[in-house]
Amino acid sequence: MIESVKIESMKMRGNVFCIALLSAGLLAGCGAARPSKYYQLTIPGESARAADPAPFPVTLLIGPLRTSHLYREDQIVYSMAGENMGTYEYQRWAEPPVEMLRDILLRELRGSGQYRAVDVLRSNSRGDYILYGRLYDFKEVSGSALTTRVTMDLELREAKTGSTVWTHYYSHDEPAEGKDIAAVVAALDRNAQRGVSEVKSSLTGYFSAHPIKQVNSEQAHGNVQ
Repeated sequence: MIESVKIESMKMRGNVFCIALLSAGLLAGCGAARPSKYYQLTIPGESARAADPAPFPVTLLIGPLRTSHLYREDQIVYSMAGENMGTYEYQRWAEPPVEMLRDILLRELRGSGQYRAVDVLRSNSRGDYILYGRLYDFKEVSGSALTTRVTMDLELREAKTGSTVWTHYYSHDEPAEGKDIAAVVAALDRNAQRGVSEVKSSLTGYFSAHPIKQVNSEQAHGNVQ
């Protein structure tokens, strides 16, 4: 009889212990829930469109930017001493960096008014030139001073021949004006805008130095469908 009571008592204590562990786990899970914060780069508005009385008679298509899986996701990337890299769990981009950069390129080049048309490359698109690129870095760099690094390589290919006629390499470290994530995002935004501005200026220089006749572009059927 005594042994039976002891066994029942042990079972009850075991059940209470299991329930306590389960409750603690549930509470810990609830306590760990933390809202994510999302950030985005400054995308030029359509109102920024300029009126050029004599645009280059070409249609530009913005192709995909190749990159590692880190920049195809929405988490903000950081790097430390050596080759160590990581991502913030609760600090994220509204869109992956490659998509935001493509949108900035599209808006800036279209808004310049220097081209007959600028659009994103699609399966049914037709254009005179296609802009391709690769994004190598888009991250926070921790050290004695907090900076951000953007590195990308772009090339312009002639649609008819597939030949590369222009390339531009951009790599810049932009210091953050603070030590919080908001300062990092602001520095990455400035860095990205600077890079896109360089690309736009370099493309203008190329087409200014290589004038294209209107008739040739029309014969190439370069309109976007």
